[in-house]
Amino acid sequence: MQLSAYSSERVSVAIGLCVVMLAALPRYMAGGHETRQTLLVMALVLVAGAAIFQWKMLSQSARQTLPGLIKRLIVMIVAGAIVMGAWHAIFTDWISWQVFISHAATCGLLLHAVSLWWTAREM
Repeated sequence: MQLSAYSSERVSVAIGLCVVMLAALPRYMAGGHETRQTLLVMALVLVAGAAIFQWKMLSQSARQTLPGLIKRLIVMIVAGAIVMGAWHAIFTDWISWQVFISHAATCGLLLHAVSLWWTAREM
């Protein structure tokens, strides 16, 4: 099986990474970390640009699979919020909502990437 350099799965993970970076922004804003916030915004612009480039290079059939992968990403982010909510409820004191959404988005992206990997291994 030959892997394409451009795949809808990669685009969905790049979009998920953009969501994670956006979810981390309030955390840095609340903490007064302007340098980290600036670096994060620059990284966000680069990753979003790469995702757009990858999307433009996709075949028409690969573009048609992207909406399903985005729905899957959303479900995984919600699952990440549930997992992190349970984790923090059981093992930690209350953290700020900024940290919670950052952790939830990260967990969701990891779940999404692992589920894509498992699906690819089954083929």
